[in-house]
Amino acid sequence: MNLLLQSAISDIQNTIKITGSKSETNRLLLLQALFPVISLANTSNSDDSEVMQKALNGNDEIVDIHHAGTAMRFLTAFFAIQENRTVTLTGSPRMKERPIKILVEALRQLGAKIEYVENEGFPPIKITGQKLVNSYVSMPANVSSQYISALLLIAPKLENGIELNLEGAITSVPYIKMTLALLNDLAIKTSFEGNLIKVYPKQEVETKVMTVESDWSSASYFYSIVAMANVGTAIRLSSYKEKSLQGDSSLAIIYKELGVETTFENNSIILKKKAYTSIQNLNWDLNSSPDIAQTIVVTCFGLGIGCHLTGLHTLKIKETDRLEALKTELTKLGANITVTDKCLTLIATNHIRPTIAIATYNDHRMAMAFAPLALKVPIVIDNAEVVSKSYPDFWEDMKKLGFEIVEK
Repeated sequence: MNLLLQSAISDIQNTIKITGSKSETNRLLLLQALFPVISLANTSNSDDSEVMQKALNGNDEIVDIHHAGTAMRFLTAFFAIQENRTVTLTGSPRMKERPIKILVEALRQLGAKIEYVENEGFPPIKITGQKLVNSYVSMPANVSSQYISALLLIAPKLENGIELNLEGAITSVPYIKMTLALLNDLAIKTSFEGNLIKVYPKQEVETKVMTVESDWSSASYFYSIVAMANVGTAIRLSSYKEKSLQGDSSLAIIYKELGVETTFENNSIILKKKAYTSIQNLNWDLNSSPDIAQTIVVTCFGLGIGCHLTGLHTLKIKETDRLEALKTELTKLGANITVTDKCLTLIATNHIRPTIAIATYNDHRMAMAFAPLALKVPIVIDNAEVVSKSYPDFWEDMKKLGFEIVEK
């Protein structure tokens, strides 16, 4: 499905309800599988979370998680401790190109039995679940935080817990802290000092309802819309907390530089365009929130300002190589952009080529990050259905804001 987006909107005023964070939901789904007395509210309706839930609730010998990277990492750890069960975990062709070796090696240190079915270091993998008695594990610190969180989430069910030593500079600290905070909410004892994380064993937890905060990554696209819209535009998003566990909540600070004011009110955030930005270049280290890089770059391009973003090394192994994909698609639109393996530089330009078809590379964030440019020029999004991976209602919510969307 290819969609043509355009907009004759001069002023946007509306309320959008965004479902729970995919990151929080997937962590809590795994914890619920380990501790069934937990119940969940406001969970994500994303494909990734549905795939995760289906895998946790099923008894299949082959589990296909398609494009869901979080599910691949979390389920690898989960199935490693399911005694008397053997599971082959596989996914899409792209998933088979995404490395899993660091997590497999860490689990093997704990005593896990995991074999590669096709290519060494990559899915699919055959996991023979068993009791893990080792507790000490060491791994590089600059890897995807999902590898780290996968280990931390199963730790309470290990006989001796986990003592995880991270070697080097740590990536995506907020996501690690999110995992630890969710464990703490269940009265599971943890510590995080320097590069050493400990999670203590706890076989049972008390009955509890865990409410998932709405997804800040999904909010990023509305920040982009408000930044590119007229002064006075306001969008209310629910349900959000001022003290969020999600690293992407840094959007409120970043987009202030781009003319967007964030106000917290009754478990919602109100995004309001206060003024046209006067900055010429946005410089930001996104080491703690790389998933919002695509949105920010497209916003800057739409506003005619430059940007230099660093801390992006994990984007190379996402649904696609997001840095190269951004370079290719923005260049089509007339951008002057360069990328390395960990940073991106956009040179300011005021010219945007209209009605360009944007390839999405099976990446939900490519589709949604480029959509707000319809405020500036008509734009076509190829394979627009890919948004269901994290935000199935995205196109309907865009229509609520007044965007004209037609199938092309």
